[in-house]
Amino acid sequence: MHTKKLNQSIVDRISELLESSSIDRVLAEIEEFHPEDVAELLERLDLEQAKALLYALPEERAAEVIVELDEEVRASLLQEYSGKELAQEVIENLDSDDAADIISELPQEKIHEVLQSLEDPDQAREIADLLNYAEDTAGSIMAKELVKVNASWKLMRCLREMRRQAEKVDQVHAIYVVDDDDRLLGTLSLKKLLTTSTKTPVSEVYDRKIIKVTTDTHVEEVARLMRKYDLVVIPVVDHEGRLMGRITFDDVMDVMKEEAERDYQMASGLAQDVESADSIFALSKARLPWLLIGMLGGVISSRVVDFFDISQYPEMAAFMPLIAATGGNVGVQSAALVVQSLANDSFNESILQKLLKDLGVGLVTALVCASLMFAVTAALGKPFNLSITVSIALVSVIVFAAMFGTLVPLTLNKFKIDPAVATGPFVTTTNDVIGLFIYFSVAKLIM
Repeated sequence: MHTKKLNQSIVDRISELLESSSIDRVLAEIEEFHPEDVAELLERLDLEQAKALLYALPEERAAEVIVELDEEVRASLLQEYSGKELAQEVIENLDSDDAADIISELPQEKIHEVLQSLEDPDQAREIADLLNYAEDTAGSIMAKELVKVNASWKLMRCLREMRRQAEKVDQVHAIYVVDDDDRLLGTLSLKKLLTTSTKTPVSEVYDRKIIKVTTDTHVEEVARLMRKYDLVVIPVVDHEGRLMGRITFDDVMDVMKEEAERDYQMASGLAQDVESADSIFALSKARLPWLLIGMLGGVISSRVVDFFDISQYPEMAAFMPLIAATGGNVGVQSAALVVQSLANDSFNESILQKLLKDLGVGLVTALVCASLMFAVTAALGKPFNLSITVSIALVSVIVFAAMFGTLVPLTLNKFKIDPAVATGPFVTTTNDVIGLFIYFSVAKLIM
């Protein structure tokens, strides 16, 4: 496959060839490109040129490229396909999991048209089955294509059956062993298959130790198990133990990438999944909710300032940004560490233990920062009472922010709410308000 990085000069050259209707030269140019590179090329061409190139690709090649396309670009390109064309030129050339992903993005009436147009009724039934599983579950991302053998068979029969089944599977990662009711019992290794007499029953040589998930297991748990046990593929069973499909690591990574993008956007204050190429209205709609909450926090902060009336000590205003920014940063740091450990399933402490640990961390960092700040304010010739006020307030704000940043995601997680929403704007805005309140309360006592 072509490994040269796709750059603008290549895109421009292909665009010129398409303008001059030299489609054969374009196909020759991209013949060795990986489907991912062809998909990127289509995304960088204008829509009409992308359509012309996609329709010119051989069916199997086009299907591979369509899977790799961005959802919005794919939707635009597939608008021109009828349900029958989609079924015969795209879906029939894909594994069931990829086919179900693409079909799920179509309007409801077109989904029925595509499924009815599939020539293989078994394929249509498998895809329809996958569409019934809830989003972000193992069932929704599994593929039906796999190789399985019966525990009662002899190895000679296994070889015959495997050859037949493998025709529908691009890569054979595992050979699954089932009983007469299709319940998963274990796996058969290729080494055993090659080194054992062909007259030996499968039941004598298969491995009974197997990691599996059920159809309703969340994809994050699937990813955790595959990462923990270094698995390339994991079988999926129903609640009665029947083998339903298998998930490969690349399928999980695609979903986890989308999850990570959503979490990052939530942490950054975006209320919904958006991309830079989206419309002005969509981008504005995604940004406004947290911005309005931030504005509300600003209004509350201004009321805190009015309440304490710092007109007698105007020099205090110079340190307000320092107090607010430090509290916000500490809170986000604490929250980020907790969210990361929860996501990796490596959080193994009680909430009390974690809070006590963060109390210690907060005190150490607070004392270092406060001491440094006291030295700076003294060097700048600030009054002693102002220097001590800023230092004590800094200690209080950092300790509070560390505890608050830890407690919020843990609390959300306990109530089954995605802890990613705790980071960023929520923690920062809250710490700004409370940080200023602490600052002025300390000042009132001392100054």
